[in-house]
Order: sequence, then C-alpha cells, then structure tokens
Amino acid sequence: MRNEPAIDAPTELYINGKFRPSSDGGRFDVFNPATEQVLASVADGTIADGLAAVDAAAGAFDAWAARNPRERGEILRKAFELFTAQKERFARLMTLENGKSLADSRAEAVYAAEFFRWFAEEAPRNIGQVSRAPSTGARILVQHKPAGVAVLVTPWNFPAAMGTRKIAPALAAGCTVVLKPASETPLTMLALAEILQEAGVPPGVVNILPSRKSGAVVAAMLKDPRVRVISFTGSTEVGRRLLHAAADMVVRPAMELGGNAPFLVFEDADLDAAVEGAMIAKMRNMGEACTAANRFYVHEKVHDAFVEKFAAKMKALKIGNGLDDGVAVGPLVNADTRDKVAGLVEDALKRGAKAVIGGERPKGTGYYYPPTVLVNVPDGAACLHEEIFGPVAPVQKFRTEDEAIARANATEYGLVAYLYTRDMARGMRVSERLDFGMVGLNRGVVSDPAAPFGGAKQSGLGREGAHEGLMEFLETQYISANW
Repeated sequence: MRNEPAIDAPTELYINGKFRPSSDGGRFDVFNPATEQVLASVADGTIADGLAAVDAAAGAFDAWAARNPRERGEILRKAFELFTAQKERFARLMTLENGKSLADSRAEAVYAAEFFRWFAEEAPRNIGQVSRAPSTGARILVQHKPAGVAVLVTPWNFPAAMGTRKIAPALAAGCTVVLKPASETPLTMLALAEILQEAGVPPGVVNILPSRKSGAVVAAMLKDPRVRVISFTGSTEVGRRLLHAAADMVVRPAMELGGNAPFLVFEDADLDAAVEGAMIAKMRNMGEACTAANRFYVHEKVHDAFVEKFAAKMKALKIGNGLDDGVAVGPLVNADTRDKVAGLVEDALKRGAKAVIGGERPKGTGYYYPPTVLVNVPDGAACLHEEIFGPVAPVQKFRTEDEAIARANATEYGLVAYLYTRDMARGMRVSERLDFGMVGLNRGVVSDPAAPFGGAKQSGLGREGAHEGLMEFLETQYISANW
C-alpha cells in the first residue's frame, strides 16, 4: 500500500482572516477515494462557527463595498496570478481528495483561475444608467449596489472551480462571503484562503467553513437578516430545501442544480467529431458533473458506427490512481457514488440493455467503476431518468428530428444539451426547441467563465459567469430626481 503524501493545505476553519479550530473542537476525516485512506482531519464547523463567520463577513462588508471597483479588481487579478503560479499544487490536492486524474485536475485549475481574471475585469463594469421619465420628466437614476453578505455552498465534484466561480463575482460586486465547501473535498478551498489572503483580501471578506453539519449550519446562517444571497451548486433535492429556507427571510437565491443532459447525434453528423465531443461531454471529471452527457440519442442510420467508435475510445482509457502517469479514469468520490452508478447499470442490464464495454464493478481498493457503454437501453431504465454521475453512457436510437427533441426534453431537468449535425440550420432550429439553459452545438463542453452558466426547469435559478454572474450579487437601486 502506498503511503499517503503530506497534505499541502490548512485544516482549520478560516474566519475573519485567521485559521482556527471549531468552537466545540470537533473534526472529521477527509479520505483519498483511490486508497480509502485518511488524508487529513479537518475542523468541523458548528452553528456557532457559522454565525461567527457571518459576523466577520458583516463586519467587513461596509469597507469592502466602499472600495473602488478597480481596487477590488486588482486584488482578484492578483489572486489569478497567485493561483496560476500554484496550479500544480492545487491540481494534486484536488486529485488526492476528489480522485480525478491529474489531467482533469490540471484542466480544472486553469478553469478555476480564469474566474478570478474574468471578474477582475468585470468589477469595473458595474454600470448604471440615467434617463428621463417620459410622462413626468423626472430623472431616473439606476445603480447596482452590493447585496450584502453571501452564503456560498459548493459541491465536491469541482473542488476549486465551484468555489472561484462564486467567490470571484461576489467580491467583484462588493459582497463579503461565507463559503461552505463539500465535506468530501474541503482542502482545496482552505488552501485557496491562503491565496486570497496573500492577494490582499481583507480579514472577514472571505470565510471558509468546512462542516459535516451542513443543513443545520447553513439554515442557521440563512436566518440571520444580514445574509442577503444564497448561492448553491448541488442536487435539485437539496436546492429545493435551501429555497424553502431562503424564503423565510426572502434571501436572494442563485441555484445551479441537477442535470440530465441529452447528447443528440444526427445522421449527417461528423462521427469522429461527435465521438470526440461525446468523450468530453461524458468523461470530463469521469462523468461526475452536472453537465455530463447522461443520455445518448443517435440516429438509427449511424447508431452502430457511432457506438463502435465511442466504445473503442472509452475502452482505451487507463483506469487507476489519478496521481499515476497516463491515468484518465480515477476512482469516484466515495462508496455511495460508486454504488449508485453500479446500481443504475445493473438496473439497465436486468431490463434488457447490453454492455458493449464495462458494466462490472471491479474488485479491490478504491471506489472505481469502469467506463461503460450500454445499448438496447429500454425507456424504463433508471439511468435515463436519474443523474448518473459516473462513467456510464446509455445509448438509444431515434428516427426523426421531432422524436429526438421529444426524448431530449422528456425530463424535469434543463441544464445542458448537446447535439451534432453538419447542417447549421438544423442545429440552430433544434437548439431553439431544446428546453435547456445551455446547448453545446457541435461542442462537447459549454463551461466558460465568460458565458452565462445555468439551467431551466428543475436545474436551477440564475446564472454564473459572464456579466450575469456579477449581477447575482448586486441589488438594483432606482433614484427619482429633479434638477
């Protein structure tokens, strides 16, 4: 058994610019999913710690909001430079606590850093307007003010990017924050606290609160009248509960929730390009992504050829510890996630599906599941209706454009859809009929700090990234004046 490497990250709560233990001394273990061994013991935040973090954020708010936008932007730019200089450190840390391959982690580190650079440039773009009311002649002045303290709740699948995607726009807008990272992967965000401190973020502006008592701690913070924004990325089920809690205090919600992404391949598609796109859409982060392609609908004329090429690519992926050279598929984050993926495959196979590759849970240490391609998947299979969150690709045939669109839209989720066709008129026509907040047209990835990321239906409220991401943390104020 390999020895666990030393962890290059703090393990205490980060409140008001200092690392400190939890109020009751409690701690929890963080595990390496490749070895199932303990990586670190981390302070377990309590309700009292959560309220102390809100106190710190509220105390720092007025001074931070009063900073010139350019000053806030320069601090974010410095954070970008510092994070980029240490991207290998963060990549290794993500692989250790999440399990993803180093290649995936390195790509995430670059993506995560870019949010600091993008919102460093957006900070000065908080532009209002002046107009004259047509009927009264009064001047209408509109400005956007920092909303207040923001509570940010992030998932385990992108330990760095989900944090920077929320912290950067909040700070650019002039808000202060309390971030609660997922208890499976808190180390990356605690390490980020050091970066932000060195970049010049004042004490109290960013607070990092790991906790196993997520529900109780977040609920207590949402009851504090100084908290004005709740930004959450995670499951739709948890998002619904947070929306109920936010409603009591009329806290502004920004919710990026679950997905069930369809991947459509039309008969005129460039199959090699479609397969490459499918590999990215399915296997980025080993399928542990809300944007992962969850259902593949392939025109009957090209179904067999697509499956053959796709399965060959999936089979060639090397499975193993994400720190090892050449590994593309590491373990899933924990046993529950691995067991859920295995259960969805077993359900499909019992209903008549066939595994072209994969389909069997490996023995041994680590929460591994092999890349799997399923065909002849019946409509009742659970993997077509639930978010798989693993390296499993169920494939069905379709005959007509209308059929493909109907199948794609037959879900309560509406985060992202993908489609491949050489006919751009068809591509735009189909895109407009898809009930999804984002569409990858001949592209297997849509995530970009400069683009408004978010979904429709049960996949969430609001947008992250682009200028819209800044607006989630701003309140619009209108002043009526005469002069």
